[in-house]
Amino acid sequence: DEPQPSIGSWASYGLGSLTEDLPRYVVLGGPTRSDTRQSIDSCYLGPEHAGVTLSLDPADPLPFARRRPGHAAEDQAREFALLERLNGLAAVEYPADAELRARIHAYELAFRMQSAVPEAVDFGQETAATQSRYGIDQPHSRDFGMQMLAARRLVERGVRFIQVQHGAGGAGSWDAHGGLRANHEHNALAVDQPIAALLEDLAQRGLLDETLVVFASEFGRTPGSQGSDGRDHHIYGFCCWMAGGGIKGGTVHGATDEIGFHAVTDRHYVTDVHATILKLLGLDSRRLEVPGRKRLEVDHGTPIDGILA
Repeated sequence: DEPQPSIGSWASYGLGSLTEDLPRYVVLGGPTRSDTRQSIDSCYLGPEHAGVTLSLDPADPLPFARRRPGHAAEDQAREFALLERLNGLAAVEYPADAELRARIHAYELAFRMQSAVPEAVDFGQETAATQSRYGIDQPHSRDFGMQMLAARRLVERGVRFIQVQHGAGGAGSWDAHGGLRANHEHNALAVDQPIAALLEDLAQRGLLDETLVVFASEFGRTPGSQGSDGRDHHIYGFCCWMAGGGIKGGTVHGATDEIGFHAVTDRHYVTDVHATILKLLGLDSRRLEVPGRKRLEVDHGTPIDGILA
């Protein structure tokens, strides 16, 4: 089967941009391995719709577009202008070259991002109370708290889709084949306060009603043990939660059997989750078809109407 674009890429493709100075689709915190790159890949939609990974270091958030020391902004602007002319000439000769089109767009965006991105991740503009609410003043929640606060600031600045990955195969990974209790307690301590702060902050700023928050995982963990104190990967029954834009608050949808092995009530595949997200964003996956790239029915899914307000 042909790989399909990620959900963030479909949102980028279907919704377009609200800002010319930041990417439509931003990734914070991962992925770190080549075999998980598909979670942010755009595949046949074109490279311009792939997730753009940002660092949260205000001094160096965008290393691929940073000016070298002593390199004046005016000189760099002239260099980008020359590249635009050269790429434009090539684009006339190769109008169907998606990679070239994306490269032209990337150069233009990268130049504008040099000022927009450091400002977006400059937490010095936030009060000490706000930073504390996100847990940035605590070592166990600092990194994820910064990602959640950055997510709110990016939403305010018009970024369409923000993907935050906690423990992307490295430190903080939830993949507890051993020591599950210690692993999950450690990770919950890292993420709970920042997530609560994000929801509270969005609500206080009047943004939650128009911002969809989705907290999901790649798979669950087995109800039975692996070894003495671990759990294996489990795909037959696990959950995610959503909040904000268009979601019916306080709703519990679906259930597993009595030992948590199989989903038995209101069962859904991941494509149903995708279809629900797209619907809440005002999109229909069937109307996002690309000529010559007809998807199978199983690739679409059905919106989960029972959780919609």
